[in-house]
Amino acid sequence: MVNTADERPVMPPVRLPSEAELAREALAAPLLSRAARLARWAAPEVPVGAGGELSAERLRSAVAVLGLDADEEGELLAAEAWNFAVDSGLVVVLEDPDAAEGGVEEEGGAEAVAGTASPGPELNQLTDGRPADVLEIWAEGLDAVLAEVATPSFEELLGELPGGSDEDGGTSVDPSTVDLDALDWDPEEEADFLDAALGSLYLFALTDDSGQAASMVPLPMVAAASVIPEDMDELSEAVMDELSAAVLKLDEQFSALVDTGLLEYEPVDESVLAEAEGAEAITEDDGEVDDTEDLARYGRARLTPLGLHAVRRRMIEAGLTAPLVGELADQDAAALLAALPYRPETAAHDEAELWLAAREPLSAARELLAAARGDDPAAPGRRLGCQLVLAMLDGRAEPALREVLADPQLGGLARVWLAEHGVVDVPPPAEDMIFWLTIDTLAAQLGGVELEENAPELRDLVTDLADQHSGFFDRAWRTDHPATADVLEAVGRLHPNKQLAKQARKAAFKSRSRD
Repeated sequence: MVNTADERPVMPPVRLPSEAELAREALAAPLLSRAARLARWAAPEVPVGAGGELSAERLRSAVAVLGLDADEEGELLAAEAWNFAVDSGLVVVLEDPDAAEGGVEEEGGAEAVAGTASPGPELNQLTDGRPADVLEIWAEGLDAVLAEVATPSFEELLGELPGGSDEDGGTSVDPSTVDLDALDWDPEEEADFLDAALGSLYLFALTDDSGQAASMVPLPMVAAASVIPEDMDELSEAVMDELSAAVLKLDEQFSALVDTGLLEYEPVDESVLAEAEGAEAITEDDGEVDDTEDLARYGRARLTPLGLHAVRRRMIEAGLTAPLVGELADQDAAALLAALPYRPETAAHDEAELWLAAREPLSAARELLAAARGDDPAAPGRRLGCQLVLAMLDGRAEPALREVLADPQLGGLARVWLAEHGVVDVPPPAEDMIFWLTIDTLAAQLGGVELEENAPELRDLVTDLADQHSGFFDRAWRTDHPATADVLEAVGRLHPNKQLAKQARKAAFKSRSRD
């Protein structure tokens, strides 16, 4: 990830389908589809308990409405769909003031209810609203599901206490005697774990330069991104145990999320679960996981396009910058050029192409050139982005380039464009303009790059530059560019030739003294 000037983490840009396509995916997701059917079934109203839950009898009716098997799994699916309907606003629960004082009995039975539930206004928006409305309803329900999935059951928490589990796997602890603050459980940490796993899937999906969903990702790779420190060379036994536990936790969580439409998931193989119950590690004796085929036994997942949309939304709410390919098409040239330096090459090209598609070439070129001007630290990056976009224009943009030939900031790049397009009657640039463009281009290339020995492309760039011009450093320090000293200092750190690197540092010192 690259950091912009405000230091917020920037994610790779993602390419998403239209809102209409995403809304169709949301409507087709099993959980929302079932929730909508139950919301219609609830008309005009149904009695509910204190938490908005259905009685056992009405839950069985919900199972029948959904066409599910009349067993424990069918009731679980129906209960999940009803909860989704309530959490997303498809169903509105109204408390009964009389029930609050002791409850009321249902007609013909003795089951107390605390209020009623009826279809909410959001139900009509699923069919009559905008795609954005559908996505918002789905997202509201999804947030509740994610919170539920990240929260262990009360029985699981009690089972961690000494004597907390009986022989049948149930709990033998009286809940009223438990000090919840003493449990080794942090709800924020649990939520962060799931968000980190989804964030890893998001990044894995964007590792190919196209910004589209990649292949299924083995679960150990997802877990490792959250569990294993980046600077750890050798995995300890404790870390491997933590990794194994993380894989099993994600298997349970991802399985519970499939019906939301968030992700596609192939669960952990039964043989792996059997090994886990026998306390066997998920790795071989040498501490390394087997080949790719073996990795598939531990589950594989990937975000759907709808899932990419949802995770991006949550990242933005958390304060991250998560660009969307095409989001700059209706913005001005200043916004486009400010963003391009932080986009991978392919994504930057696609963004520029979409921006140009809505504009006439000559006016687009003039707007780009005007936005590229400036002496601020980000200006070199804008001009480099300007060159990228201008390169995509044909000869219709030529008048705009000719208009800036005398501009000290734009005349150099304008001559480059005209030469590349075969224009011959262009006056040669002055030496000052050549060196100014050189410093400007280097400043843009060096912007946001860690100046370490692992920058081979930049080393090649500065090496070729010095080799092609024997007196480069002696002349360069006199260049009237705001970044001259910084660029020469960077060249001094990157150049492999010690003598030339020393010359570059001396030139940087002269430039600073001149200022």
